[in-house]
Amino acid sequence: EMSEMSERSKQNVAHGLAWSYYVGYLKIVLPRVKKSMEEFCRANPNLLVCRKTWKLHILVPLNCDVYDDLEKADSNIQYVTDLTETTLARAGTKKRVYKHSLYAIRDEENQLWHCAVEYATPLQSLYAMSQDECAAFSREERLEQAKLFYRTLEEILKSSKECADAYRLIAYEEPEEAETHFLSREIVWHLRQEHHEEIAVLEGSHPCTPSTALDSAELNLQISVSDLPQPLRTDGF
Repeated sequence: EMSEMSERSKQNVAHGLAWSYYVGYLKIVLPRVKKSMEEFCRANPNLLVCRKTWKLHILVPLNCDVYDDLEKADSNIQYVTDLTETTLARAGTKKRVYKHSLYAIRDEENQLWHCAVEYATPLQSLYAMSQDECAAFSREERLEQAKLFYRTLEEILKSSKECADAYRLIAYEEPEEAETHFLSREIVWHLRQEHHEEIAVLEGSHPCTPSTALDSAELNLQISVSDLPQPLRTDGF
């Protein structure tokens, strides 16, 4: 009965996507991110000065609008290079390659900020489902699914020791009126926060978090805890 209720409300879709994204991708790549950053910094010591930015920045647009080319999403975002690849045998595929791209983000003062950034790819599936008659996803349901995906992924990653301090989730809502450089400003805001965090650690103080950042409290879906899908077992079954 609970399974049928979950399927009717489609709560299991975002929950499953978040777990699949974590188990099938993030749990594999995030533990290797810092090593890739260290290797890059040895060859390019002046680009990634702040160690707090040595992580994968994951974009979570709540409208599920994912660009395959970040440079087309915002002209202030420019591709620089790819970080060191990780090659693994995975599900029958020999030498499967995992890699991340490094970008230069230009701010309003024409300063460049460098970081590894990419979209959360499962959002493409949510968007495609909302365009497919068989899935019967409305725009409102897609927004709820995107919020639930973010909240579930955030909870999973917070409890993951392997991925600790190797990522930063950047959830955002696009403004109603199109803004040419909205995305680059959003990324730079987070990079500045990371710089402030590093300075605060060095000085022994605690960084304050402005109220402008999206967090779980702002992504409240009005869903009771008892209605949410339960976590997957981690004992191998």
